[in-house]
Amino acid sequence: MNSTGHVLIIDDEASLRRTLARILQQARFEVTTAESGKEGLAFLAHQKFDLVYLDIRMPDMNGLEVLKAIHSKFPELPVILFTAQPDMNSAVEALRHGAIDYLMKPLKPQALIDRTQDILAWRQKERRKREIQSQIEALQAELSNLENGEDVGPVPTTQEEDTSERFLIRGEISLDMHARRLKMGGQTIDLTPTTFDYLVVLVRHAPNVVDYQTLIAEAQGYQADFREAQELVKWHVHHIRQAIEPDPRKPVYLINQRGIGYRLVSD
Repeated sequence: MNSTGHVLIIDDEASLRRTLARILQQARFEVTTAESGKEGLAFLAHQKFDLVYLDIRMPDMNGLEVLKAIHSKFPELPVILFTAQPDMNSAVEALRHGAIDYLMKPLKPQALIDRTQDILAWRQKERRKREIQSQIEALQAELSNLENGEDVGPVPTTQEEDTSERFLIRGEISLDMHARRLKMGGQTIDLTPTTFDYLVVLVRHAPNVVDYQTLIAEAQGYQADFREAQELVKWHVHHIRQAIEPDPRKPVYLINQRGIGYRLVSD
């Protein structure tokens, strides 16, 4: 098997573990399963993983306890929660403690594969960015040692025009739908896959208001009641504001219509 990433599934339901493992293995992922939070943490202590799927409700340690333990030791390891509709409050709490995403039970095979591919591609890109930044810093240090006082300007770059449907543009905001990247003010910004999906919905509807429930339905395909949708959307909006707002505490692009939803003002 040509593995495209090592995934750990932590869930106390044996049939679900087997089903999820089979789906991901058929999609060419390496998969390890654990029947409890303690067993999952033991695997993490001795093996390297790229992504963790974690059930919220488990008998020995609940998902939030396991999540906190994972992020105390592996803060950059992405964790996705499984949740059922009655556990929405727990899903919100998990996002507060660093979970990167959540999926509703019952899980759809293609949605599981797509989300896994998106998260692992995003993680690989973030890792590569850190490597490149480290190389740039080393080269800058070497250049500083070799510099003879002559000021060499930046190397000009060419920007290729693309008029296809690859780009979704509203004002300063440009979304690359292939690379799943945000470009704003000449700066490229990487977002987590789920946050990117929320921004896509806001851009497509801009400048109209998108209500909380529509945001969740279009970004993630979930149906939630008003209060649940309001809480869940709030955390993704927080991350979007961190990326696009000059001062996230005083938003000028992503505006909250209290009690209704959010609208993007990009022109």
